[in-house]
Amino acid sequence: MEINIARVSLKRLLLSCWCTIMLVVALQGQTYAQAPVQKCLVKDGKMFIELSKQISKTALDSFLVKYNLTDVGLKQFFQTQSADSLHQQGWRMEQNNSQVVVFSKPLMSFEHISNPVDRIIFTEKEPESFAGFRAINRGVVFGLNRFKNKKTFPEQDSVVTFYLRQGAQARQVYLAGSFNKWSPTDLAMTKTDSGWIARVPLPPGKHWYKFVLDGDWTIDPDNQLRENDGRGNVNSVFYKTNTIFRLSAFPNAKRVYLAGSFNNWRERDLLMNKTAKGWELPLYLAEGTHIYKYIVDGQWHHEPGKTETVPDGQNGLNSMLRIGEPHLFQLNCYTNAKEVLLAGSFNNWRDFELVMKKTPTGWELPYAIRPGNYEYKFKVDGKWVLDPANPLKVGKDGKDRNSYLILSPNYTFRLRGYEKAKAAYVTGDFNNWDPTALLMKREGNDWVFSVHLPVGKNRYKFVVDGEWIIDPANKLWEQNEHGTGNSIIWVE
Repeated sequence: MEINIARVSLKRLLLSCWCTIMLVVALQGQTYAQAPVQKCLVKDGKMFIELSKQISKTALDSFLVKYNLTDVGLKQFFQTQSADSLHQQGWRMEQNNSQVVVFSKPLMSFEHISNPVDRIIFTEKEPESFAGFRAINRGVVFGLNRFKNKKTFPEQDSVVTFYLRQGAQARQVYLAGSFNKWSPTDLAMTKTDSGWIARVPLPPGKHWYKFVLDGDWTIDPDNQLRENDGRGNVNSVFYKTNTIFRLSAFPNAKRVYLAGSFNNWRERDLLMNKTAKGWELPLYLAEGTHIYKYIVDGQWHHEPGKTETVPDGQNGLNSMLRIGEPHLFQLNCYTNAKEVLLAGSFNNWRDFELVMKKTPTGWELPYAIRPGNYEYKFKVDGKWVLDPANPLKVGKDGKDRNSYLILSPNYTFRLRGYEKAKAAYVTGDFNNWDPTALLMKREGNDWVFSVHLPVGKNRYKFVVDGEWIIDPANKLWEQNEHGTGNSIIWVE
């Protein structure tokens, strides 16, 4: 009887131990089954983002939308493990291991913003009326569409017909892009016998787009042009063209390429299309003056019969195309000079190209360039001279000094509270952060300077008597890699 009782007690003890072990294992399983870390909090004047390295794409998207962090660049970090875009926005990596990554960024003091998330995002937000089209086209000089399995989208006047070849089983397809603020339900596409179409009026230039099939976003599978927007999103790219290069000569040529200043003279980049009348290639070209040639079976030719040509520096000629209104460069002196040339940052300082025309009072040349800030000089009988009629100069004293043209200024910087300063400069992205290029002028007790700023986000600072400062009158700023901050202006 005692033996039986002992056996029963042993069985109960073993059963109890087994249950305890299973409970511990279950609890550990629950621990490991918990959702990946997703934290967004404000502490000690900073905003912290903590994310698990095991977070799923869907969970990450939900987190970014929840905290309005889609513009921060976290998607790109998880795709490439590169934090460059985050660092450029002033974020600092506090921790990065196999389990989690933690980023932080100092909060700005904006009294009128109560939401801590909005405080950190404030400097990244574009104004409500910001024209995304113009921002995307910032710095774009030319564009060529590249499709496979279908021709480029048809254009008639200003209307482009977008075409999706796939999606036969989809119930509803929408077109979304930079041209409609990425609305997923505004532009419904019409089903045809071979796909879906939508007609959209577009201005010339570069446009991003995607298709939305039954709620799922997708790039155009037939479009070879794809671009990351810097926020982890890949979009299809379409250029609304405004120029067609046509070459009727050389109908028997095997291959013809186009090369010019707009594509840095790359020889095998722009292959022209053979037509019944010769060769042609539609392109988007930005406002300005464009120099070009054709490469016919390996031989370079300027366009036959083209009235506007410029020297190519090799005893030949290049063709020239102007888009937009020209700016008239004038040098009202040196009437006895034999030759005067114009060169500057607008033509990569090609000092053989722009030959000025003689006038009764000097020399002049109309030259189309788009609004911006440019350095330039005249070359008189082989000697470089500054523009005597332009008081604005940049660079160090001596031969490195250039005249400075601000074409169509669209913003005036104003610095108050430094009336006793001896000198104040403005510097930023727009002049490659040169601290002594743009000397501000006194206007009463203020320092002012007007400049052309490109569309989008512009960072800047003032340099007062050698000291770098952010704009005390502008509460919009972001942290930089030096920990000293940069002021920010959004230009629409």
